[in-house]
Amino acid sequence: MRILFIGDVVGKTGRTAISEHLPGMVKDWSLDLVIINGENSAGGFGITEAIYQEFIDAGADAITLGNHAWNQKEALVFIERAPRLIRPLNFPRHTPGRGSALIDTKNGKRALVINAMGRVFMEPLNDPFNAVGKELDACPLREAADAIVVDFHGEATSEKQGMGFFCDGRASLVVGTHTHVPTADHQVLPGGTAYMSDAGMTGDYDSIIGMQKDEPLHRFTTGIPSGRFEPAFGVATLSGVAVETDDATGLALRIAPVRAGGRLEPAVPAFWAA
Repeated sequence: MRILFIGDVVGKTGRTAISEHLPGMVKDWSLDLVIINGENSAGGFGITEAIYQEFIDAGADAITLGNHAWNQKEALVFIERAPRLIRPLNFPRHTPGRGSALIDTKNGKRALVINAMGRVFMEPLNDPFNAVGKELDACPLREAADAIVVDFHGEATSEKQGMGFFCDGRASLVVGTHTHVPTADHQVLPGGTAYMSDAGMTGDYDSIIGMQKDEPLHRFTTGIPSGRFEPAFGVATLSGVAVETDDATGLALRIAPVRAGGRLEPAVPAFWAA
């Protein structure tokens, strides 16, 4: 199975990068499963139903969230009628929506997509390891799902690496989101799970993690807020990770970074290059 995971889409410029690049990637690389983290897609904070549909129309099969899941209050309502929108699994009980979903892929197979949120330097949520472990036990790779992707939305690299090894051999891909900077540690772990600490953001990199620089700099240098954070509006780089799995096992064969447009150096998976 050919899987593309796209890191945190930030604001309008990030959405533009999705519409410009994703349809061609789906076609040129014969992608089977596309997952987008969309928790920053509405003005940098949250997601709306219109944006959710925009991503689906561009070729996404699932959209994951994170700590900004509910910044757009409409998400609390429309998530119930958006079966491919997945919020963190370890939110408190009775939180609207779902933390995992079995997705029909473009090639007629089934993929389990799990979204969980870390606790180190983050909100005091339920134990993500226990929550993810229960999902993996309930829907084993190859027995109940042809592929399993875990989006682990967290601040600490150590916690993300811990989740990677915790899932090794039981998931196709564990990928980190939230910190908005692509890491260079993409690899297939010893048990066959593809891993990357952070997929990076799909946004303008002439920024401070996707936001216009003036307000963050003002707060860093004075300790005093002077206004709202606003998304940067330059041309975005689409950042993500490509994974190819073994149909017999559901485990990863290859992993490579993906970058297109904007300021960062382009990266194309050599194993899918024409």
